Amino acid sequence: MARYTGPVCKLCRREGMKLYLKGERCFKDKCGFEKKGYPPGQHGQVRKKISDYGLQLREKQKVKRIYGVLEKQFRRYFERASRMQGITGENLLQLLERRLDNIVYRAGFARSRKEARQLVRHNHFMVNGKKVNIPSYLCKPGDFIEVREKSRDIVAIKESIDTAEGRGLPEWISLDKANFKATVNRLPIRSDINYEVQEHLIVELYSK
Repeated sequence: MARYTGPVCKLCRREGMKLYLKGERCFKDKCGFEKKGYPPGQHGQVRKKISDYGLQLREKQKVKRIYGVLEKQFRRYFERASRMQGITGENLLQLLERRLDNIVYRAGFARSRKEARQLVRHNHFMVNGKKVNIPSYLCKPGDFIEVREKSRDIVAIKESIDTAEGRGLPEWISLDKANFKATVNRLPIRSDINYEVQEHLIVELYSK
């Protein structure tokens, strides 16, 4: 699957907010967004009036980049969210939060979603005692995610768990650091997602 392989700090600058794509670096003064908080390119510091469509597009791109999904996959999530009961925008964010790679990151087993996706792909995690290597696997309440026994000595995972508290653990996930295990206590709700996202703009964009 095609993935963006360029400088990720440019993505944060383009969206005008930290997307936390570079792990620990995003929490330090070396963060590219902290140094240059304006869009990349030679006209980045020029203020431009953005159309309604432009605002809607930027919100969609922002959420896609936060969770590391491509357009076709993102549209499938939206279509599924629109068929669910409740508010479509909140349903969309809930589906993205339930991805296995996101939970691995949010629980503190990885320093970024990109690293979490790679660890899942390389068979380092189990869900309910069974090996799962699909980053888009949707977890549900009661599921427990644990690091495989032979993978618990991986330096990246151990260092990430040690610094997990500094990044914050969402209320809908509980972490057992001693046993390298995280449990999904409930479905995430809108207040659990602390990104500055206006999901209704995404709904407006796809509803045209």
